[in-house]
Amino acid sequence: MAARGVGLLTRLPTCAQRSQVLRPIHRLLSCPGTVAADARREEQSSGSAETGSEDRPRKTRFSEVQKERREQAQRTILILCPEKISEKKFLKYLSQHGPINNHFFFESFGLYAVVEFCQKESVASLQDVTRTPSMGTEAAIPFRSRFFNLKLKNPSNQTSEKSCIPCNNQSPPSSKKLFELLCDAESIDDQLNTLLKEFQLTEENTKLRHLTCSLIEDIAAAYFPDCAVRPFGSSVNGFGKLGCDLDMFLDLDEIGKFSTHKTSGNFLMEFQVKNVPSERIATQKILSVIGECLDHFGPGCAGVQKILNARCPLVRFSHQASGFQCDLTTNNRIALKSSELLYIYGALDSRVRALVFSIRCWARAHSLTSSVPGAWITNFSLTMMVIFFLQTRSPPILPTLDYLKTLADAEDKCIIEGHNCTFIGDLNGIKPSRNTETLELLLKEFFEYFGNFAFNKNSINIRQGREQNKPEPSPLHIQNPFETSLNISKNVSHSQLQKFVDLARESAWILHQEDKAHPSPPSNQPWGLAALLLPSVAKSMSHAKKKRKKPASERIKNLLESIKSSSTENSTNTNGKRTVSTQA
Repeated sequence: MAARGVGLLTRLPTCAQRSQVLRPIHRLLSCPGTVAADARREEQSSGSAETGSEDRPRKTRFSEVQKERREQAQRTILILCPEKISEKKFLKYLSQHGPINNHFFFESFGLYAVVEFCQKESVASLQDVTRTPSMGTEAAIPFRSRFFNLKLKNPSNQTSEKSCIPCNNQSPPSSKKLFELLCDAESIDDQLNTLLKEFQLTEENTKLRHLTCSLIEDIAAAYFPDCAVRPFGSSVNGFGKLGCDLDMFLDLDEIGKFSTHKTSGNFLMEFQVKNVPSERIATQKILSVIGECLDHFGPGCAGVQKILNARCPLVRFSHQASGFQCDLTTNNRIALKSSELLYIYGALDSRVRALVFSIRCWARAHSLTSSVPGAWITNFSLTMMVIFFLQTRSPPILPTLDYLKTLADAEDKCIIEGHNCTFIGDLNGIKPSRNTETLELLLKEFFEYFGNFAFNKNSINIRQGREQNKPEPSPLHIQNPFETSLNISKNVSHSQLQKFVDLARESAWILHQEDKAHPSPPSNQPWGLAALLLPSVAKSMSHAKKKRKKPASERIKNLLESIKSSSTENSTNTNGKRTVSTQA
């Protein structure tokens, strides 16, 4: 499922948006030398890395990161704490059960602590001394989970210490704050990297997402002991923003598998199982039961909806403690493979994530994307468009999927439901691009490229990285990278596509204006990316189209063509910036 990005649990008294739920105050989350810590350092440093750097650190495989994240989550607990608590005494109490690796606090429906022990045995030790609460007139459903409620034996003694833990804000900046940050930047490149830094998932948020999946796995394991609940999509692919949904799937593939060397003799033992007419019916029955468990027995799970007749059946619910809106599916391994592919593309070049985040923010500012399903372009489609655009540069910034397939070894071979999902998993086996174009140039060129793209006859295909004839009459055709017969943008209407084209042309025109391409301290006007995010851009263009016989987007297109023709002989400087004439 595509991430909706804004608005979860708006009934929270302390915040107005879902993205404001998580407010961690400690950043002691990754042990030095761990895979997850190394991957996080790579991700955070990529925002300001110089393009074309030769001294590249070793990059971590997606599977290695996810495996370690899962192991970390299994030895982590979630605790609802009193409003005023002594952090020192709190940690001393928990340390009785084993050494603590790291911890942090955040606010949701109260003050919560996420505590990671060094060993899983410490979690079991804590569970052994935890009691089921007495509910008075109500009845409590006993459930042994890793979600605890901490109470003070002597509240007066604790509160007298004045040890209330201050909570730092861990939400995206407000629109006003974002504009201030963008206008204070030194260049458009700096603006794009600033936006990435402000909106990308934090280490705390990422840990909380994996912990939430692990808590749901505990519930599912009552029926399927060897199952795994794995996050996919924006939570793990490197393109998630603070406040995005948590997509997860129940992985049952490991159940019933056995090693051939453990069997001997002339007999073969199989589990006795129930049979149903189809895999879809099996999926519906499994999700129906898990949905009931979450609704009746899952601590913190609320608003459970079983959407079983969708093309991809799912259970949707809110995890109130973490503040995440969650979608649970089963055996969605192609979606996890897509997440790995995006992770690789985002890790290959520091410019990729910065450009994707900015294009998505621009699209949301002009209502090109929406949290409500409909005829809008999705964030996934926009990401595919950015990747495709970067594949068309000279030299290419990103390799095609077909090229990544040629680099794969036997370990990488992957066939899912008859679809070839093979590509190299080791990022260190992919040569870095020699392209040194700046983010400023790439942003301009993106809008120009798609402002003049022949959507009426061509499709977007990241497998081959070149335009192809559309196989169907949909306004926008973007081939699914693995299920190649599917169009991931089939929902997009002609009017929404035209709106995208019009805004792309206008945005390209704005970036070519000298007063908008660079900061202007005296006037203190929005410039660069900040100018593109102003809602008035779309409104003024729409108003102009009604008044003039010739559409505004066509006039802008002609002006851009005039600019490009006059600058074809201009040289490119060492920073990759063009000298562009603004006279039309």
